[in-house]
Amino acid sequence: MTLPSTTSGTSTEPDDYLERRKLRRGSAGWLLLTGLGVAYVVSGDYSGWNFGLAEGGFGGLAIAMVLMGTMYACMVLALAELSSILPTAGGGYGFARRALGPWGGFLTGTAILIEYVLAPAAIAIFIGDYVESLGLFGLESGWPVYLACFVVFIGIHLWGVGEALRFSFVVTGIAVAALLVFALAALPDFDASALDDIPVDSEAFGASSWLPMGLLGIWAAFPFGMWFFLGVEGVPLAAEETKEPARTLPRAIRWSMGILVALALITFFTAAGARGSSAVMDAGNPLVEALQPDGEPTTLSRIVNYAGLAGLVASFFSLIYAGSRQLFALSRAGYLPKFLSLTSRRKAPWLGLLVPGAIGFALAASTGNGARMLNIAVFGATISYALMSLSHIVLRRREPELPRPYRTPGGIATSAVALVLACAALVATFLVDVTAAFIALAVYLVALAYFGLYSRKHLVAKAPEEEFAALAAAEAELSRD
Repeated sequence: MTLPSTTSGTSTEPDDYLERRKLRRGSAGWLLLTGLGVAYVVSGDYSGWNFGLAEGGFGGLAIAMVLMGTMYACMVLALAELSSILPTAGGGYGFARRALGPWGGFLTGTAILIEYVLAPAAIAIFIGDYVESLGLFGLESGWPVYLACFVVFIGIHLWGVGEALRFSFVVTGIAVAALLVFALAALPDFDASALDDIPVDSEAFGASSWLPMGLLGIWAAFPFGMWFFLGVEGVPLAAEETKEPARTLPRAIRWSMGILVALALITFFTAAGARGSSAVMDAGNPLVEALQPDGEPTTLSRIVNYAGLAGLVASFFSLIYAGSRQLFALSRAGYLPKFLSLTSRRKAPWLGLLVPGAIGFALAASTGNGARMLNIAVFGATISYALMSLSHIVLRRREPELPRPYRTPGGIATSAVALVLACAALVATFLVDVTAAFIALAVYLVALAYFGLYSRKHLVAKAPEEEFAALAAAEAELSRD
């Protein structure tokens, strides 16, 4: 009997193909990975989430945060199981490849890539704004600052993954510590009556002081509720560089999510309650605004301002890592041009770092519109969330006997909740920025055309994710015989 083909087409590669595409094994334990999960997200605690107050008011954003937190919690529990089954650099692409086939794998991987290429470009702009507002070295926000960000931090990644993750861990620790300091400083000024001080739109359906924009405001606030957690799903992308990934990844994913939930609650309530929702809803640095009731900088507000810059650096740095690993996996398997997955002497995917970095810098320098790029990133993220949750459901139903070192509490009911909420969040992106949603959709369609017309006929069967899918197909045929 011959093994069934699970790809639309395969290509014959030289014997040293995978040898030239190897990452450094065993570079990270669960603690560094937990730090990585928090690093992806921590900048969202310092800015961005507060714009959701303008969409839904305090009550609308609070409900959106709870619903989106539920979506992420359910999804990461599903990802913990999937990463214990298939611990490769492909992450979401690899999970969907096994469950949904080559098209499903490419759809998921491309959506993740959109998120991890656009988000660093947006954050580079925010870093420039912080550098300018702090008066650092007399610099103004613009392309020289963006270029410095990409050159310096991609350089650290090229140095080696262990060094990169340790750098990220230290910077993230500074940002998290400053959030706790902010909360302690703002708590004495907390006033519950300040939470719902946004004027009510009397024409909105269901409007009240807690829901000033009505019930629809809850839905419109979904993308901003996501900013407290956006990116944590990238932890599995470190699988091939992790010690004992089947045990380490689920632990790191769960710890990351737990820490992020705590930080989200602390940040949201103390910032809005200390100064008032109306005062912080349009601020570029809401935590600093909350500590300056008279508009005059204080020693503490300056410390938090510098820590906000550290948080942005941590997220920028870690998102570059995630994007390079997703690009590496898709390229290694032939979904994208194969030269992009070549690794250096230090086992870093150098083109996988430089090419997205060049694209990100070009977008930041040419547009200067960080908010729009983040909205495009959110669009890609929500598509990937839906497909990864669906992959968990499909594998649970189709392959119930598949060895699972970690099992998601609640099983498919948990991933079904994530799937429904991810679809709702996807629709919400059109409510917030329809232009960004259509730009992301256009990029998606171009990528799908490339896959349909070319790369699906040139997939690499020996890539780990493709081998895993081929094994599943062979086992299924044997069971039928």
